[in-house]
Amino acid sequence: MMRRVLLLFLIIFILPLLVSACVRGFGDGVPWYEARRDPTGLAPDPAKTPEAVIQVYAARAVAWRGIFSMHTWIAVKPSGAPRFTRYEVLGFGVSQGAPAVRVDRMGPDNYWFGDKPTIIFDRRGPGVDALIDKITAAVASYPYPHEYHAWPGPNSNTFTAYIARAVPELGLALPANAVGKDFLPGFRVFAAAPSATGYQVSLFGLAGLLVARDEGVELNFLGLDIGVDFAKPGVKLPGVGWIGIGSPAPA
Repeated sequence: MMRRVLLLFLIIFILPLLVSACVRGFGDGVPWYEARRDPTGLAPDPAKTPEAVIQVYAARAVAWRGIFSMHTWIAVKPSGAPRFTRYEVLGFGVSQGAPAVRVDRMGPDNYWFGDKPTIIFDRRGPGVDALIDKITAAVASYPYPHEYHAWPGPNSNTFTAYIARAVPELGLALPANAVGKDFLPGFRVFAAAPSATGYQVSLFGLAGLLVARDEGVELNFLGLDIGVDFAKPGVKLPGVGWIGIGSPAPA
């Protein structure tokens, strides 16, 4: 019986990570701190886009961490603003006293240490300025402004998930392989799903279950998620992320 359980565990959790490692690779020999971080052109030009814009990006985490997880961040531009503001949480320098919450460390859409990001959320136009105000307030109220733990959290994805829950009107569903999104602040074990279309239980981001209309069903074990997506038919695998019909288009 134990052998079967162990074999099932290896198939469900370890095999997808091996696939992710093969697809991701182990870099091109360039040190992570020298990898490209220039703009990708994914964000609209503020000079040509007077309307308010909210975008959420996801890119593979730095170096070997990219096998397991994504790094997410939020970029906002109020109506008529000449530039975007980028909000994210980073671990670099936190142990030396740097803040975890960073503002405008890079442009809104830059390569993330060699990896081209994907837009996972894009909303524009009427009503977005009010949402930007709520996002700004949520950033200021984030409970871990000087704390960072890559696993199980709080990390960059804990931050983005916190913003999503604080501004439920966004309806933001995060990638299943955004490790740390299931870490609930304040030692909570029950909360709304980031998309605000369901609920989840989580034990410090190490084990839990999420059931929601937009995310589907996700089982979390040691920070790794496996699940089924009904809104965008597909499966979610540890490290690999979403695999299904079509593509997970931005909201």
